[in-house]
Order: sequence, then C-alpha cells, then structure tokens
Amino acid sequence: MEELVRATGRRKEASARVVLRPGTGKIIVNGRDVEDYFHIARYLVTIKQPLQLVKKVSELDVIANVRGGGTTGQAEAIRHGIARALCALDPELRPTLKKAGLLTRDPRAKERKKYGRPGARKRFQYSKR
Repeated sequence: MEELVRATGRRKEASARVVLRPGTGKIIVNGRDVEDYFHIARYLVTIKQPLQLVKKVSELDVIANVRGGGTTGQAEAIRHGIARALCALDPELRPTLKKAGLLTRDPRAKERKKYGRPGARKRFQYSKR
C-alpha cells in the first residue's frame, strides 16, 4: 500500500482536496476533527459512506481541505474525493464504488438568475387589471 493517495472531489460550489493514508480511521477537515467541523450526523454518514462500503473505516486516515459552497456541498465533495482516492489506492474497488454512484460528479448546481426576473424561474405577479 502506498504512503499517500491524493484526490479531488467536487459538488455544487464546493471543492475538496482529500489525502488518504494508512492509519486508525481519523478524519480531519480543514485542520479540525470531522465531528467538530460538521455538527449534523447526516453529514458524518455522508462522508464515511465510501469507507464503510469498502470496509476500510478503521484502516485509513482522511485529511481533507474543503473550500466554497455550503455544508451539504462540502460534505458531498469530501465523499466524492474519498471515493476517487480509494479508486486510486485499489482499482479493484472501482466497480463497488461506481455501482453505489460515488464516483460520478453530481452536475447539479444553482441555476443563474435571469435578467428582468426576480429569480432564476420566478415570474412577477400577473395582474389582469
């Protein structure tokens, strides 16, 4: 097994640089513990999903630097980065991660506001008279 594996994960406006290394299962996000950075349990489950899928939760340490977006985008960007790093670490894990949809970059992003309108799709109130 290699010393370090690096990968990038993205979601919405968030971008995460992830490093996997042999260890005891610690996850560090922006220099802080993952429980300290993400307070909601749903985000913790999201981040650990690829590691649990390949049963390497207690074998690898994850160090992630994430920028941009909100908490959901950041959590899913880290998940994407971990999945990509696991593929780089062991190519035999690819079919498992691919089937779970963890390697696909989710293309959904905020739709831009159109000119002459109050929002992306919202229209001004119609007045008949």
